Amino acid sequence: MTASANNSDTALAALDQRRSVPARQLAPPGPDEATLLRMLQSAVRVPDHGKRVPFRFIRVAGESAVRLGEALAALTLARDPDAPPAALDKDRQRFTHAPLVVVVVAVMDPADAQIPEVERLLSAGSVCFALLQAAQALGFGACWLTGWPAHDTQAQRLMGLAEHEQVAGFIHIGTPLQDAPERNRPDPRSLLQDLVLGE
Repeated sequence: MTASANNSDTALAALDQRRSVPARQLAPPGPDEATLLRMLQSAVRVPDHGKRVPFRFIRVAGESAVRLGEALAALTLARDPDAPPAALDKDRQRFTHAPLVVVVVAVMDPADAQIPEVERLLSAGSVCFALLQAAQALGFGACWLTGWPAHDTQAQRLMGLAEHEQVAGFIHIGTPLQDAPERNRPDPRSLLQDLVLGE
């Protein structure tokens, strides 16, 4: 089913109105269990070459968010005993601003030689974006963050990732404390070019 060209503004309104709300501006309430599952139901409808389902989710909320922050701060301190208090506080609070953080995990599976690894990673990234859209569609604010814990082996182990997995994104979800401002967006006309092959 395709939308009529006459209704393109309406059909694309949700995409055109998407905004990232900073994690510090996300407050309770977050989505309840049923709402989260409904959001994830929409988020998993992404291109997935080979039907590999190269993604999974980890919910971080409440006490688990506090404990994860303490563990990350401990990692930072172990690596740098002179780490400033501000850096340690940032790690402690990294997952406690929004009432819910969904870790989107990319499942890479090195034994799968049929589907390129980058395609599986792109599917997981598509889930991140779809989850942002789903959250906003249901009246929540959300933002997609990464930071050093997304790329650090020890931090990944703390979150229960296997060796063949990596963090595609931390999706922070909650009720926005204020409207997210619009920012300048690129003009697609400056980004589009036609392929011209030589004779």
